[in-house]
Amino acid sequence: MEFREVIAQRYSCKKFSPKQVEDKALQGILEAGRLAPTAKNLQEQHIYVIQSPEMIAKVDAATPCRYGAPTVLVVAYDSTNVFIYPNGKQDSGAEDAAIVATHMILAAKDEGVDSCWLNYFDADKLKAQLNLPAKEEVLMIMDLGYADVGGVPLANHGSRKPLSETVTFL
Repeated sequence: MEFREVIAQRYSCKKFSPKQVEDKALQGILEAGRLAPTAKNLQEQHIYVIQSPEMIAKVDAATPCRYGAPTVLVVAYDSTNVFIYPNGKQDSGAEDAAIVATHMILAAKDEGVDSCWLNYFDADKLKAQLNLPAKEEVLMIMDLGYADVGGVPLANHGSRKPLSETVTFL
């Protein structure tokens, strides 16, 4: 698939079939995340792959917003291994993890796998449920799988503001 097709066709799937993501596709998705750029190449991301019903139930306990995907990725980053920006008020952790997650979401579409970025969850509960290291911060949860019947883009998916409303040339 051409890159422009990938970005045009990718949508947040809200209804997944129980069919498991093939290992080859999953490895391609994870590799795309590994290749994502990070500030100073710190590579502070950590991806947790969750596929067992027991572990998925632990994720579900921390969010009301899951859509039945058989594979869940939890994208976190090591908060002790981030680039601190010169103003001292920001660091690279969340943005680097977001770049990694975006690479994986686009790679998923290219692999024929549907996804949904989930950001409505209790991070502290999720960390406790999954027994994640204290130094890690969770950025997002990603549902991965194949759309079930009715798992189509939302009606407003194709609605985008014109560039003239979102871009200013200075």
